[in-house]
Amino acid sequence: MLSRITQYLHLSRKTGHYTLQQNQNTQHGDRYGPSDPSSSSAPHPRSQPSSSPKLGSSPRQSPNSRPRPPPTYQRYNSQDSLDELEMDDYWKEVENINRSGGGAPRGEGGGDGEVQEEEQQKTPEEGEQEEAWLTEAGLQRLFDDSLAADQDQEVDSAVFLSTLTRTQAAAVERRVQQTLRRRNWQHLPDVRDIFRPPEKNEEPHKLKGGSENGQNDSSSAEMETELNVEVAFSEQALSYRDNHQRLKVTASPSSPDDKLPNFKLLRDKTGQTRIGDLSPLDMKKVRRLVLVEMTALFDTAGIDVKAHKAVKVKTKETGLFGVPLHTLLDQDQRRVSGTKVPFILQRLISHIEDEGLDTEGLLRIPGAATRVKSLCQELESSFYDGMFQWQQLKQHDAASLLKLFIRELPHPLLTVEYLNAFIAVNKLPTKKQQLQALNLLVLLLPEANRDTLKALVEFFQRVIDHQAKNKMTLNNVSVIMAPNIFMFKGFRSKVTEQQEFSMATRTANIVRLLIRYQNLLWTIPKFIVTQVRQQNMESQRKQHKERAVRKLLKKITTEKPPERPIPEESSQGFIRVQAPQFSKISMAVQLTEELQAADVLTRFISQDSSVAVKKEELCLYETGGNIKERCLDGETYMKDLFQLNPTAEWVIKAMQR
Repeated sequence: MLSRITQYLHLSRKTGHYTLQQNQNTQHGDRYGPSDPSSSSAPHPRSQPSSSPKLGSSPRQSPNSRPRPPPTYQRYNSQDSLDELEMDDYWKEVENINRSGGGAPRGEGGGDGEVQEEEQQKTPEEGEQEEAWLTEAGLQRLFDDSLAADQDQEVDSAVFLSTLTRTQAAAVERRVQQTLRRRNWQHLPDVRDIFRPPEKNEEPHKLKGGSENGQNDSSSAEMETELNVEVAFSEQALSYRDNHQRLKVTASPSSPDDKLPNFKLLRDKTGQTRIGDLSPLDMKKVRRLVLVEMTALFDTAGIDVKAHKAVKVKTKETGLFGVPLHTLLDQDQRRVSGTKVPFILQRLISHIEDEGLDTEGLLRIPGAATRVKSLCQELESSFYDGMFQWQQLKQHDAASLLKLFIRELPHPLLTVEYLNAFIAVNKLPTKKQQLQALNLLVLLLPEANRDTLKALVEFFQRVIDHQAKNKMTLNNVSVIMAPNIFMFKGFRSKVTEQQEFSMATRTANIVRLLIRYQNLLWTIPKFIVTQVRQQNMESQRKQHKERAVRKLLKKITTEKPPERPIPEESSQGFIRVQAPQFSKISMAVQLTEELQAADVLTRFISQDSSVAVKKEELCLYETGGNIKERCLDGETYMKDLFQLNPTAEWVIKAMQR
């Protein structure tokens, strides 16, 4: 079967919604959301309405109707739980959205004059979803022999599979079997041919110097507030599930896990890796691994993540509101290269902050609907000309425009592909697993969506920091923003009332997790980086073997060795740090137990007075060896990292962000 692993194909993103469906043998709940609006899911236990709503009585149909009764909640004397008061704000926000007409006017103020069609879906055939998933993971050759063989891609896929954990391998294996079954294969290949168990004395998942914390055993005890990022999340979840099944532990309906612990990452001496720290080549590997790991994590809870195909819809190609993110960024980048967040969103955020975050009810109290509509048209026509009168824009109107921008995106900020996966995070049994799943989902978002989401949650946190004056707590902001983020155009008309009730607290909970734990979510877990290092080393080993064969056949020496030898300086306890961008080209640094990357930068700046760049704008990069390139966290212990990657080079340069 390994002969089938011959090509890594990039998916053209033709797949659409991920539908999240519980396996019948689990008790985590029923099918979620918008991917099947015709089916009415049972309300979440904590979001049951006090009286059953009648179908057709949705406030969407009557702007002047009274808000629907809020769900009944057990109250907590803590901002760590969602209670009845905050969820009442949720339904008021839904009413405000409906009263405003649900969005910006079409065909006005710089638009192309065409009404956007609603997002359409079609139900895929059995096995089709699994096939799309394998394609997105770059594993199409596992089920398609018709593809032209490519030796490099065959090696790449084989290397990728060789670094998977048992839960990750099981996730791939399950989808290969389902895909082959759909294709009516007479003889299903033994998937053990794909996932060969390691031979004795073989340790494919361990790197030299890869454990600084002694936490490589997923069954090791750890405090509830500590996040172990050295062991795959799905492996930890499997251990948790097995332990709870063996001990027959059941969660109480009023479990304190509803509250938000103060999670922290376990100390990693080789440094934390944030999004943007790795090279594009390694980030491609990260994304493939994260997709498999995210699916494996959901699999441990019996949550089946499947893809629906979305029919392409026509959208506006110019303007500000109702324009796809990538289109907005294209037009902004033509003005300022490197722009990562749309100008209009940046400007709205800065205006709100400049005018003061102390405004009571900020984000909660809406601006006048007719005035907001007029302001939207003015922005469409005069924003880029610099003629818009910002000094006349009131705080509540600006906040309403910000929310309007988010919900009018023709494709949801959390993407069509992963929107339901975000909602299904609530089904995971612990807050720790929910946080781990959100970490993986954030990594899977397209760069434009991820950067925009980051700008938003950072802004929301700054609003919350002023809660003493503006009365906007974490829960207040979460329940107000949830319908704006999740009730995108083309979705609101497709869900039943029961589904809408059921989703209210779930979506609000996801938003508050995104805000509360944002400092953890934009990081790449160490076990993923470790797997990337393993892939790089395995690729080098295979290339070295091929070069050795060619050398033997041609009886010539290779131009260069496959791996750089360890420099003599390093063997004596020193490393050579290069700085080609600056006048002091290099310097020798002695490795000690306490030497950190920040210390190297400080020493460099002190020795080169001509450096005009601030220390905060510089980064020490780990280059080569078992990584392509990595910007080091200032608290990285250099000796520990050197032991992990002894053939790397060390380069100081301005951050490439």
